Amino acid sequence: MDSTYLTPQQIVKELDKYIVGQYEAKRNVAIALRNRWRRMNVKSEIQNEIVPNNILMIGATGVGKTEIARRLAKIADAPFVKVEASKFTEVGYVGRDVESMVRDLVEQSVNLVKARKKEEVKEKAAQAVEEVILDALIPPMRSKPAGFAVATEAQGDEPTTDVELNERTRNLFRDKIKNGELEDRKIEINIKGSGNPGVGMIGAGMMDEVSMMNLQDMLSGMMPKKARKRKVTVGEARKILLEEEAAKLIDMDEVKEEAIRRAEDAGIIFIDEIDKIASGASKKGGGPDVSREGVQRDLLPIVEGSTVNTKYGVIKTDHVLFVAAGAFHISKPSDLIPELQGRFPIRVELTNLTKEDFVRILKEPRNALTKQYQALFEAEGVHITFDDDAIDEIAQTAFGINAEVENIGARRLHTVMSKLLNEFLFDVPDKITPPAQLTITRQLVHDKLNGLVKNRDLSEYIL
Repeated sequence: MDSTYLTPQQIVKELDKYIVGQYEAKRNVAIALRNRWRRMNVKSEIQNEIVPNNILMIGATGVGKTEIARRLAKIADAPFVKVEASKFTEVGYVGRDVESMVRDLVEQSVNLVKARKKEEVKEKAAQAVEEVILDALIPPMRSKPAGFAVATEAQGDEPTTDVELNERTRNLFRDKIKNGELEDRKIEINIKGSGNPGVGMIGAGMMDEVSMMNLQDMLSGMMPKKARKRKVTVGEARKILLEEEAAKLIDMDEVKEEAIRRAEDAGIIFIDEIDKIASGASKKGGGPDVSREGVQRDLLPIVEGSTVNTKYGVIKTDHVLFVAAGAFHISKPSDLIPELQGRFPIRVELTNLTKEDFVRILKEPRNALTKQYQALFEAEGVHITFDDDAIDEIAQTAFGINAEVENIGARRLHTVMSKLLNEFLFDVPDKITPPAQLTITRQLVHDKLNGLVKNRDLSEYIL
């Protein structure tokens, strides 16, 4: 089924394959995604007046905020950009830098559209590549004037001229190329280089960023593209040339237009750490509120809806979906300026993960850590299995460390699993020779992680 037409319930089911719990957050992003399709199908003039309901996710680190937004974009096959709001408070911050996230979104959109277009012309490009490889193996011959024919006896369909003989040989080799018989044969091909990869501008600091990009593109376009010869195998040539030939078949103007439209109607911008630019965030740190409020005021027009210049054209942000997230330990959502609060009408509080959630995270998602490690060991010919009791012990250890040291959510599982399995990964394939079978038991987990549990309190005293 086309992801664009998934119902809210189907979207939640898709998210459930990768993210444990957080039903309320999933429900809200599913409605937001479906609303986009609904808006595109509104027939009346009110279509342009329907603005997306931006979402503010509130929850500790590692509970799934970023993963929900990232997976949502994948389900929708939509351009997606993640930015940390705190980066705009760094030294040297300039207001227009906030627009860079919109430019990144358009860049992502161009890449998505270009990849799809390349897939559409892949077959045609592959045929063109075969011809280029054939020309490198057996260069074609032009027909010669009369009197230059090779004297051969005409017997049936036997070639009588050099040109016919050349064509017969080329057809023979064309079949060999198609059958993959010449993949290791070395050939010399021409690879087109860029006009001028780095066009530096003296005093460019004062120039507008978009003007600079456009000027560089124009100058690089004016520079002659030098082709260089390279000796590679037929297999390598196929990979190199496929990109070039596909690019020739794609209309870049069409790509740019579609990419801008796609970014405007389907783009998702995820603003993380938005709590770090709330005025309450500086009360504990002692820093000034001015820069934080300044960043909020610079974000406001982008979230409200404005036009941003990019090197691919002008984009309107009126219908881009903004998802903001923050832990809000020190500050609270009401510390944001009222105008910005009003632009995030949907607020979702994500729950802290329990030990039972950790058990599910280790077992259920398609990309569960246990499945990732099984795949890594499988690559070496080693089969590894995890007992239910072992998974329970891993979850308990991670949950315990989170409770006593610092709660970093599900990310703690990465630390624990790495500590548990690194020794085995080091021993494969030298000491643990494939095919081998490894079973992770509760006792093994306890023995391996006992040191980690004992030493966790010492970390407070280590500089």
